Amino acid sequence: MKLNILVSIIVLLILVASFLLIFSMSRTKDINDTIIHKKQKPVIFITVDSLMSQPLQKVVQAGKAPALSFLINNGQFHPEVISSYPTMSVTIDSTVLTGTYADQHKIPGLIWFKKDENRIVSYGSGLREIWSLGVKNVALDSIVHLNEEHLNKNVQTIHEKLTNNNIQSASINGLLYRGSFHQPLNVPKLISAMRLLPDDINISGPIILSLGTLSQYNPKNDLHKLAWSRMGVNNQFTVNELKFLMEQNKLPAFTLAYLPDTDKDLHKNGPDDLRAIEKADKYLQELLNSYSTWKEAIEQTIWIVHGDSGQSTVMKDKNTSLIDLNDLLKDYTFWERRNTNGEIAIAINERMAYINLNDENLKLSEIVKILKKDIRIGIIAWKEGEINYVISPQSNQEFTFSPKGSYKDMYDQSWKLDGDLSILNLSINSEGHIEYSDYPDALARLHGALHSHEGRFIIVDAKPHYEFIEKHSHDHAGGAAHGSLHKIDSIVPLIITGTQEKPEYNRLVDFRKWILTLMK
Repeated sequence: MKLNILVSIIVLLILVASFLLIFSMSRTKDINDTIIHKKQKPVIFITVDSLMSQPLQKVVQAGKAPALSFLINNGQFHPEVISSYPTMSVTIDSTVLTGTYADQHKIPGLIWFKKDENRIVSYGSGLREIWSLGVKNVALDSIVHLNEEHLNKNVQTIHEKLTNNNIQSASINGLLYRGSFHQPLNVPKLISAMRLLPDDINISGPIILSLGTLSQYNPKNDLHKLAWSRMGVNNQFTVNELKFLMEQNKLPAFTLAYLPDTDKDLHKNGPDDLRAIEKADKYLQELLNSYSTWKEAIEQTIWIVHGDSGQSTVMKDKNTSLIDLNDLLKDYTFWERRNTNGEIAIAINERMAYINLNDENLKLSEIVKILKKDIRIGIIAWKEGEINYVISPQSNQEFTFSPKGSYKDMYDQSWKLDGDLSILNLSINSEGHIEYSDYPDALARLHGALHSHEGRFIIVDAKPHYEFIEKHSHDHAGGAAHGSLHKIDSIVPLIITGTQEKPEYNRLVDFRKWILTLMK
């Protein structure tokens, strides 16, 4: 069995290497074909993947992040902004772009089970997971289906709304980018010949869409395709594209740029890897240096820099840190591509997971009873109609909640509450308002995940320092992981320079409304 898996991985690596040779021949788009209207001070919105507040402040205090220090000292710094849930990039980016949680934008996580197609959807994770689900399926889901089909068409993205307002925008390496313009992708001939992707792909994006080597403007970015991480999915590629737009005087009113490298470093080395932030800062310096002076940069442009999720250290001892759901639920059969009749389908999102009950005869209560025995699990949740149920191995009671009740929280959201509030570390203050602690904005975010897709499923969420796995999972023992509802994974920093405006609340879900006000 191990030999077969090893052979599969080697074949996959050879396949990827073949892609790289062809990607190096990719064509660039002609930016001169795009007419940019200059109406207002442009906004550059930069997502630094897994940028965390405490490490950021340590690096700044040590004087090792001059660009971030400059932006903070000349603007606003908000150290505790709440992410989406699960705290995985595709769900988070969907929340930023649509101003909604997963119950409305319908992207449940990096991996989830699609009931109407009886399959697991993955937008790209570890090699074993990609191979087990099929390279073609993962390629189509991540490049085509994510934006064109899975992201709810009933919610508007920032790009779509701006276009309706006759305001132009750009996306550079953003995972979510749906807009109102048809954008052709440059699909390498080998990939289309192997039927991994169609010959011609036209996707919906903003007026300027840079998506790695599939859609690029700067011809010199060909220098950054020497490895998978350099096929445009890296900080340098993003910065080169953004600088190119500046040099060509083609920067639109709003530009979203994604810097992914920090996430990879923290997964490997843990959240105390300050060098990852130092490296990110150097790329921000490159951008600021595109202006005559840094002062000019913040006078001419609004700069927004934020993290998307935190990361929790995962203990090195795998026997302790990794919660094996195949082992916990070993008395049941599991969905696989070659056995689609499995009773249970497991969708791992690092420190949270969806456990989908595909057999109608399965008793949810029996599975919950098994899960509750593992004290490494922080919370277990499911829904029945509009009512959400939450239990914990640390409590003998249950907690239920649903929207539109007599209790309000600080975000003006009202809820019906019943049972043991301590399961989610909730409390009611003297004014009768809900207060959050270890699980920030827990009710709205958990409700979002529980109502994000069709089917009968259970959510499990790990305590800090633990991670879920199944037999195809890539784990982060000895490093760090995210995905959970806990504040360690959920709190991120926000830097705003060039404007006094700020979001109504310190939540990513409030960014869209705020950004649209900046565009007026």
